[in-house]
Amino acid sequence: MEKLFIRFAALTAKVAGKPWTFVVCLGVVLVWAVSGPVFGFNETWQLVINTGTTIVTFLMVFLIQNTQNRDGAAMQAKLDELIYAARKADARFIGIEHLTEEELDAILAEVEKRGLEIHAGKPARAIRGEAAPRIEEIEAEQEAGQKAGPKKSSSTASVSSPSSTGRRRKRP
Repeated sequence: MEKLFIRFAALTAKVAGKPWTFVVCLGVVLVWAVSGPVFGFNETWQLVINTGTTIVTFLMVFLIQNTQNRDGAAMQAKLDELIYAARKADARFIGIEHLTEEELDAILAEVEKRGLEIHAGKPARAIRGEAAPRIEEIEAEQEAGQKAGPKKSSSTASVSSPSSTGRRRKRP
């Protein structure tokens, strides 16, 4: 059922965005307007276009929203992968669409400030804060720790524990 709806929503969004769809809809409105004198511009005549456009608009909102939600999620996944793949990219940007409005505003302010500095001729700089560690960095540190010998400290417990990764040095 879901795959059928997704195909229907995608097809509807594609068709709705075509120029000929607009022309067809404009033609329907013109036929309705021209038929006004035939029906004496009565309430039923007005109700036909009002009801028809309301129903179409109501249904299109859900279909197009579904398509945009899927496209947006796919775009975020692609951007996250590009951020991860670019070694010098700041991994903190991965998944920022899930942050609060306040957190996003703070990041946007920093990025805009950096942009103004670049346009003023200053060199590019990283945004404030410490870059997020990448799995390769964590694994390399763990391998180096294993080669140096096992530690009996509780700080080597688990990779997912914030205390186990400690503060990371900035990447070059």
